[in-house]
Parts: sequence; structure tokens; C-alpha cells
Amino acid sequence: MISSNGTGKSEFFSAISKGISGVKPISLFDTAGYKAKTAAEIRDFQPQQFLGSKGLRTLDRSTKLVNSAAKLALDDAGVVISEDNTHSIGVAVGSTLGSVYSISEFDKDALKEGPQYVNPALFPNTVINSPASQVSIKFNIKGLNATISTGFSASLDAVKYAVDFLREGRVKMVLAAGVEELCVQTFLGFYKTGFLAGTKDGSPEICCPFDKRRNGIILGEAGCVVIIEDLESALGRGAHIYAEVSGYGRGFDGYRINKYNPKGRGLRAAMGSALESAGLDAGGIDYISSAANSTVEADAIESGAIKDIFGARKSEPLVSSIKSMTGECFSASGALQIASACGSIQDNIVPPTINYIEKDPACDLNYVVNDARGTAVNNVLINAFGPSGCNASLVISRFKA
Repeated sequence: MISSNGTGKSEFFSAISKGISGVKPISLFDTAGYKAKTAAEIRDFQPQQFLGSKGLRTLDRSTKLVNSAAKLALDDAGVVISEDNTHSIGVAVGSTLGSVYSISEFDKDALKEGPQYVNPALFPNTVINSPASQVSIKFNIKGLNATISTGFSASLDAVKYAVDFLREGRVKMVLAAGVEELCVQTFLGFYKTGFLAGTKDGSPEICCPFDKRRNGIILGEAGCVVIIEDLESALGRGAHIYAEVSGYGRGFDGYRINKYNPKGRGLRAAMGSALESAGLDAGGIDYISSAANSTVEADAIESGAIKDIFGARKSEPLVSSIKSMTGECFSASGALQIASACGSIQDNIVPPTINYIEKDPACDLNYVVNDARGTAVNNVLINAFGPSGCNASLVISRFKA
């Protein structure tokens, strides 16, 4: 992964477990005149360190992020792509806003200079499937290529898409990813709809899921790739297996534009289906990687949904939100949660929700706050949901040979 608080698995796992935040003052664009001035921005990103300098000039930030993450993932997995295996490898990328900046800049030139004077080399960046396509081009991957644009749940949905292709025997390996870039266009979109922390008078600009002081999200950016592989293929090449995908659930509960459904029926359905497909009851989950992003309504809705599914059990499962450290990375958040959950299973540690000070009666679960907790982690439930109505839950488990 390439994230605001760590590049590569070691840095990221260490930062997440130590409660290190990637939130900092925005440097990518001028925030003068706006109440919100911070984001989980990736500073000093140098894609040539991972990809070399050739062919980078016309690629946008999203494409560079996901390609760099793909290189790290392939190296970590020890995968060498050749003509012998390229048709059995695929790419599935969750990305929804990845082309917004490129579209804006391309149209700006068209309006300023005239359509006949735009740079045609920049046009491919304006389509939503560009990051996924460029991963396949860069690494010569000729199996499936898909872009999943379901917003907050896109990364988890991309994993489900990959798993379905694997189970059908159409491929043996899929690079499942999530990517979003920070840019002024998406910043203003969330700012003007009132989703960003600090936009209300007197409210703190802080990401504090479950805390009573919460008042909105802090945006983040990331590129994160996990390799999902057929078990026989993984064992055959001696791959290091971090975890197995054991369950997935989805529920749609469209409500109103930019509004969360207060009933949370879709998230309840997603969690229930994920547990059922994993063959687990509520007691089988050790840790819930929450979708909570410091939104007043969303954190309470998810807490209530978890309580309905898991009962009023105060001792387990443990719940935390890494978005307190990574920011809300939208389509990429689910991929970061998967990577973090793999670290939890590997190291038997639950990362904290940082910035937690004041309890909220509407959020009264067994949260891990401010400091990580060492405990046995065998099954993790990962949640993703947003005001669009898309809800997804994924269960990943410790692999037992």
C-alpha cells in the first residue's frame, strides 16, 4: 500500500498498530478561504522509486498510486508475470472518484484553448477504468480487468468480484485494489455538502470516530493492492498466505441523496450475510474493522447495527476504526482495512481508534481506543457503507493449512 501513514506493509502495519495518524495540513492545493485545511495526504510520493521514470509523465496521481501499490504487492507475493501465466491473472480495482481531477483539467484546457487543442495523451486519464487498465498494461496482465465504482464499498466489492472469478476457475490470481487521490475537486465536493470536519462554526477539525465531539470526515488518499489467489495455486508456489477470504455480504438501502439511512438495514443485511457465508455465528468474530469515519449519523448507525447483529455482548468482538488514522479514503478505505486486518491476524493485535476522549451514549460498543490491544485474532469482519446506499461486509480469517 501507499498511504498517508506508511508506504509498504511494514511501515503501514507499524503505524496502524502504534496509532500514528497520517492527517496533516494539505499541501496539494491552496485551502485559503476554507474552514477545513487538513487531510490524510501522501507527502513526498515518488512513483519512479517503484515504477522507474519511463511512461509516467502523462499518468495521473490515482494511476501512479495504484501502479506503485501493485508493484509492492507483486514483489511481496513473489509473483513473476510471463506469457505462461498472464492469462490466468486479473485486475479488479475499486475506484469512484479517481478520474475527477483529470476530467476537470482536461475540460479546463478544452474550454480555454478549444477542443481541437487539447493534449490527446491526457484523455485516457478521464475515464474511470484508466487506473485498472494501466495496471494491466504496466505489468502485462491479460486476464480479467474490471473497475468497481460503488463508492465507499468499492474495495470490498472488488474483492468479491475477484473471488467469484477465482471460484469459477476463470483465473488463478487477481490483484484486487482500491485507489483514490486527494484533489481540490473532490475536496470541494465533500466540503460543500457539509461532510468535512471543522466546517461548522466552533467544531474541531479532527477525525474521532465514536467520540461525542465528532462532526465530519477528514479526507484521505491511498492506493492499496491485495493479491487474492486460488489456494491450490498459492500452495503450489509456496506463497506466504496472510489470510483467507471466508465470507462476504451486501445490502442496498438507498435513502436520500447524501443521507444515511437511519435504520441501517443494508449494513445489518451485509453483516448477517457475511457471517452466514463464512459459516460463523456472532461469537466467531474476534474483531470488527469498522467503517466509522467520524460522521455523527454514520458512527451511531453502524454501532446500532453491530449491536443488533452481535447482541449486547460487552466483552467481544472488539471494534475499532483505522480511518481515525488514514482519513476517509472513500473507495480505497476498504482495501486499507483489509490490509490492516491481515496485519491484525498476522501479529495478533487490534489497532486503535485514536483521538477518542468523550464517550457518546449512541456509540457504546467494546471499542479499542487510543492504544492497540494484543489479543488472538482469527476472524475479522470488515464493514464499508456510505450515504449512497451501498453496504458491504467481508470476513477474512486466519489460514489453517
